[in-house]
Amino acid sequence: MNAMPPLGEPASEPVATAQPASDAGPPLASGAAEPSAPLSPTRETLHYALRNPKLLIGLAVVLVLLLTGLFGPLLLDGPDPNAYSGAQAVGPSGEHWFGTTTFGQDVFAQFVYGLRATFLVGVIGGGIAAVIAMLVGFFAGYRGGVLDEVLTMLTNIVLVIPSLAVLLIVNAYLGVRSVPVQGLFIGLTSWPWAARAIRAQTFSLRTRDFVDLARLSGSRTWKIIFREIAPNMSSYLFMTFILLFGGSILIASSLDFIGLGPTDSVSLGLMLQSAQQWSALQLGLWWWFVPPGVGITAVVGALYVANVGLDEVFNPKLRES
Repeated sequence: MNAMPPLGEPASEPVATAQPASDAGPPLASGAAEPSAPLSPTRETLHYALRNPKLLIGLAVVLVLLLTGLFGPLLLDGPDPNAYSGAQAVGPSGEHWFGTTTFGQDVFAQFVYGLRATFLVGVIGGGIAAVIAMLVGFFAGYRGGVLDEVLTMLTNIVLVIPSLAVLLIVNAYLGVRSVPVQGLFIGLTSWPWAARAIRAQTFSLRTRDFVDLARLSGSRTWKIIFREIAPNMSSYLFMTFILLFGGSILIASSLDFIGLGPTDSVSLGLMLQSAQQWSALQLGLWWWFVPPGVGITAVVGALYVANVGLDEVFNPKLRES
């Protein structure tokens, strides 16, 4: 047996005391990587964006169609998509990729020029509507009071007016119809719902601490709106523009289909209207109306799918699910 030390005398060897677990963790193995630092908000958003299939697929479809509309005319023989190609009502072939109409017009030539007009009217109409919606929504939501009541009343008036009926009347009595003019009138009539949504978001942000600090520092109203409030709504504003972009394309296609589209260019809606007018369905010329119909559906559908993907990227709750 081991001899015990006399009572009251210290042990010959000091006893080692255990260190708290919080003070000393387990040693790192040789070559082990240290825990990575948290990503910045921008890099974190990009990280999830590159891994969201809805966003990637939607943007890929839009990009392919956009490049087709921009560079497709370079593959054509001439600048006139309505020119006679030498063959009437022939199906798709190596010479005519999308076939020809009963008038001998190349459907592929009309399709690529129609894509260009479709994106142009979407940019113009959606851009104008987004600018008006942001101006009305920002100032109404931030200033409040009489200005808010006036702008809200104006928004409600435009909201209840049947915009499609107004566009029908304007286009019917307009002497020269073009894609920019069409986009202008679409933008002037499609902003109210976006303005109401932006107003609600601005109203919730105007009481935040960073806005109060900017107000106390003496910043002007427009500086507070565009330097403090707008950057915190950038993702929401971008998604709103996508919805306005797609909505402008649908409205323009509706006007084109009933014969109130541009008179100086070709669009996908006008292709559908021409195919319907000259009985392409009854004659079995499916290649005349299928490409423009698929093109409109693909552009608008891809935009909305990409918008859903952006919502999942910017919204942490949807991102985690």
